[in-house]
Amino acid sequence: MKTIRRLIYGEILMTTGFVLLAFLALFFFFDFVEELPSLGRVSRLEPGVSYELRHALLYVGLLIPNRIYELLPISVLIGSVAVMARLAKGSEYTILRTSGLGPWRALRTLLGLGVVFVAITFAVGDYVAPIADKTAQLLKARYQGRISLGQTGAWLKERQPEKNYSVNVGSLSPTGGLGEVRIFEFDNQGLLMSTVEAKSGQISRDESWQLKDVKRTEFSSEELKSSRIERSTLPEYSWSSSISAEMVSVALLKPDRMRTTDLYAYVSHLEANGQTAQRYEIEFWRKVFYPMSCLVMVVLALPFAYLHFRSGGITGYVFGGVMIGISFFLLNNVFGYIGNLNQWQPWLAAASPSLIYSVISLGAFGWLVLRR
Repeated sequence: MKTIRRLIYGEILMTTGFVLLAFLALFFFFDFVEELPSLGRVSRLEPGVSYELRHALLYVGLLIPNRIYELLPISVLIGSVAVMARLAKGSEYTILRTSGLGPWRALRTLLGLGVVFVAITFAVGDYVAPIADKTAQLLKARYQGRISLGQTGAWLKERQPEKNYSVNVGSLSPTGGLGEVRIFEFDNQGLLMSTVEAKSGQISRDESWQLKDVKRTEFSSEELKSSRIERSTLPEYSWSSSISAEMVSVALLKPDRMRTTDLYAYVSHLEANGQTAQRYEIEFWRKVFYPMSCLVMVVLALPFAYLHFRSGGITGYVFGGVMIGISFFLLNNVFGYIGNLNQWQPWLAAASPSLIYSVISLGAFGWLVLRR
């Protein structure tokens, strides 16, 4: 069995690597072409620096880990299908079957390799890709001036024992600084107590917000006759909050490119403050289940080893594997939007594509392998 595993694992690893490399080269070209219109743009932070070719190559290179995370399950499927079909066409798999490689042993062998791909996908998606993507966004923001979300930025909320806060962050600078910060303070009855507007700010290590160029407005309404408004201008203002820099990053950047732990902390923060967390819960569970799709891919590829090739090559079967992989990728994205619109359970919306393809793969395995 060691020799058989060495043969199958080596073939699948090498073929999957070539497929992944081809996909990365293709997407690298597309991303680079997309950056060409930005060449020559002068940095807003450093007027003497412009967006050059080396910056574009570095930016596109930093996107590669996220591409690996997205494309690895599809590459595993295509590589596994190509190897299984090639072994079947050359009657090599028939020899392996007569040597004791039964259906269940073959399934366990491929699942063992699938676990390796699961670990690689999780490590890249949860550790390498978030750091590289954040570095890429900050590099781009150096020339665009800031990272922002829509016209109004990101909105966050914090609930404290006696006060509630609604916080708006307009942008995030390349150095991690906050821009166009607005803080609205309410009492437990929902009455507005004060507003704070700051041009810039920074979140310190103790998670307190250090704001600069602050305009503070206080509303006093203990009695209707004595209501008054007090305005003040402060060079600096400190605000104690549990909203961390990672939460602001999650709100401003794409949630599917954040670490699983950061998403979980942000979802817990939203739920603790009575905010809707459906979208981020779905993204959290997608981050959990997406590496598992590598197991589904290797099981889908196993029935191809039991097909009988009368004539012709294996191109058609490899093309079928490509279409299955693309359909899984599309379905994985579509179910996220459908689950969010229809208020499905987040884990069900995230796990549905893997469950559907698991049923299909096990059905094909049972029909082609066990019954025939």
